[in-house]
Amino acid sequence: MREFIIKRTANAKNDILSGLTVALALVPEAVAFAFVAGVDPLVGLYAAFMIGLITSIFGGRPGMISGATGALAVVMVTLVAQGNAMGAEGENLGLYYLFATVILMGIIQMIVGLLKLGKFVRLIPHPVMMGFVNGLAIVIFLSQLGMFKEVVDGQKVWLQGLDLGLMIGLVFLTMAIMHFLPRINKKLPEALIAIIVVSGIVIFGGLDVATVGSFIRSGGGSGLEGGLPTFQIDIFNKVPFTWETLKFIGPYAVILAAIGLIESLMTLNLIDELTETRGHSNRECMAQGGANIVTGLFGGMGGCAMIGQSIINIKSGGRTRLSGIVAALSLLAFILFASGLIEQVPIPALVGVMFMVVIGTFAWSSFRIINRIPLSDAIVLVAVSALTVIFDLAIAVIAGIIISALVFAWENAKRIRARKHTLEDGTKVYEIWGPLFFGSIQQFNSKFDVNGDPDKVIIDFIESRVSDHSALEALFNLVEKYEAAGKEVKIRHLSEECQRLMVKASPKLEAVIEKDIEDPRYHVMANAMQ
Repeated sequence: MREFIIKRTANAKNDILSGLTVALALVPEAVAFAFVAGVDPLVGLYAAFMIGLITSIFGGRPGMISGATGALAVVMVTLVAQGNAMGAEGENLGLYYLFATVILMGIIQMIVGLLKLGKFVRLIPHPVMMGFVNGLAIVIFLSQLGMFKEVVDGQKVWLQGLDLGLMIGLVFLTMAIMHFLPRINKKLPEALIAIIVVSGIVIFGGLDVATVGSFIRSGGGSGLEGGLPTFQIDIFNKVPFTWETLKFIGPYAVILAAIGLIESLMTLNLIDELTETRGHSNRECMAQGGANIVTGLFGGMGGCAMIGQSIINIKSGGRTRLSGIVAALSLLAFILFASGLIEQVPIPALVGVMFMVVIGTFAWSSFRIINRIPLSDAIVLVAVSALTVIFDLAIAVIAGIIISALVFAWENAKRIRARKHTLEDGTKVYEIWGPLFFGSIQQFNSKFDVNGDPDKVIIDFIESRVSDHSALEALFNLVEKYEAAGKEVKIRHLSEECQRLMVKASPKLEAVIEKDIEDPRYHVMANAMQ
């Protein structure tokens, strides 16, 4: 028991300090995403607390941080606006439609976890992963540029003169502390130390820079202070449980669930690589779904894994579930007891931390390898990066997978071969090499000379495999052509699975399949294909 406790608490100090750092960085992020979605800042903060806590306890990836994210917020803004338009002015009906959508989103994510569909994240090619990381780093960078603006006469304009210089100077000071501190003492949490030092300089130096409090008020919020999340009974009173409601929130819920799971599972893969450990994708799907159901019921805007905060956590030494739990509980403590102090934290310190996250997130190696990898992979990498910035993560990843799949299909379509020879009795044998599927059918058909072939023909599949329905149709049509020409055709060395598929598709094909084969190579190949 003692060894178990020691093992579990060996990294406790790093987990607690990294959790505090993450909590500080979560505040402006959650507030900003709430403004993007068009809801009160506390809705974003409550989501960050509840989702962060639940996924840290039950999720499939210790050390990964979840909360309100920009990828989801940009979808929610339209939902909230349309929901508000359905109700009376000032009724804020869009907020309750948002809660209902987040609950449905969570249900969908839990279904994905129950069906164990999270494993399909393994189908994401490495160039897509690199493109995702690069695109997300650019998105994080661009999101921080808004902090270099101020509100003048209701409009956001760029800082100028001394204000701009002071902002840049404090940002670079934060980055310098984070860069050089580990060289002096690796045990100190560089992000947290940098925030404390810069905050001290601003507060005691009386410097006029934007703070968390001024940032919240500039967006129309009243402040960070709030109470515990409460059960939103008004969801059931204001949102009618009808088919019309489901048609309205259903598409949004599906999109949000897809974006949330893709971002969460790809972040999980990234943290796996950074820590050289392996998370559990299906468990993470279940935890994300459960967290979104709870946050929807208790007044949160929903969320998913946050790559920026997750990397801050990992780089600060957070490795276990304790780091995420500390981050979530610290965020709640800020809301309940320390809102005045947190509102004094200068924005430049948090921007500096996020810029270091950008530097650590971007796959700089992609510049080095771009000329060494296949052109198709380079195109996928660049396309996913660009689409992540222009649209969102889900579109980028899906597009990248589609491009990669099409390239794979095209390359395999060119690999099908037919080696021909004639037996002593005059039978012509076509030995097929390469996969037969929808992409290789045209090449496959071009190998045969129905009119010029002898009366007996054997098509040998010992080095090939019938992969899909298009391939079955191609074989069926080829057999019909030979039979129409009055010639006998046999198909040899098909795997048992391929035989079943062919007979099921067309019972007529059973007569042309050779089943009793004594060739030892066939049994080796057939077993390998199972």
